[in-house]
Amino acid sequence: MSEPGELILIVEDEPQMRRFLRTALVVREFRIVEAETAKEALLAATTHNPEVILLDLGLPDGDGIDLTRRIREWSRAPIIVISARGREQDKVAALDAGADDYLTKPFGVNELLARIRVALRHAAQSSSDSGSSIIDIGTLHVDLARREVTMAGSQVHLTPIEYRLLVLLAQNAGKMLSHRQILKEVWGPPYAGQTQYLRVFMAQLRRKIEPDPARPKLLITEPGVGYRMREPA
Repeated sequence: MSEPGELILIVEDEPQMRRFLRTALVVREFRIVEAETAKEALLAATTHNPEVILLDLGLPDGDGIDLTRRIREWSRAPIIVISARGREQDKVAALDAGADDYLTKPFGVNELLARIRVALRHAAQSSSDSGSSIIDIGTLHVDLARREVTMAGSQVHLTPIEYRLLVLLAQNAGKMLSHRQILKEVWGPPYAGQTQYLRVFMAQLRRKIEPDPARPKLLITEPGVGYRMREPA
C-alpha cells in the first residue's frame, strides 16, 4: 500500500455499516471520509477528491442513483454501489447512471477489497497517458497494437464485432458492465436496447475462447444486468 494511502469516501447512513467499512479499510491503510446524506456526500466529494466512492442507494435526503448522476457530471472517481437492493433493475439503473460496480449487502471484506482494487486499477489506467498495448488475463493474450488474440498460445480468429467486444471487456477486467453500456460502446447508441445482439455475440465469443463455453471462466454473466471479464490474478 502506498503512503499516505488512497482516500475513500463512504456514503452510508447506517452507523453499523459505516463502522464495518471503516474498520475494514483503515486497518488496510486506506484514508476515510464519511458522509451520511447526499448533501454531505456532494460536499465531501468536491472538497476531498476521493479516489473511490462507496455509495449506499438509500439515503435520507435523496436517492443514490440521482447522486451518482450528479457526481458523474464533473468527477470520474470510481463509484462502487453498496446496497441492500438486489433487484436487477436497481443494478442496471446504477450502472447506467455512471456507477462502476455494485455490491449487494451483505458482502464480505475480501469481496469489497477486490472490487476496490479493480476500481483503483482502472482509475490509474484511465489517468495514464501511455497505457500498455498488451492485456494478459490467465492464458488469454490480447495484443492491441497488432489486433491479435491468442488463447493458451493458439491464435484466435475473431470477427470485428467479436474483437471489439472482447477488448472492451478485457480493458475493464473485473468491472461489471451493463448490457446497455456494452451495446453503446460496441455497436453504437442506436443499438443500446438490442440485447439479443449481445447474447448472440457473447455465445460466439465464448465458443472461441472458453475451454468449456457452458461453464465460462473468463466471460462471467451478471444475471439480468450484464457481463464481467474475470479480473487478472
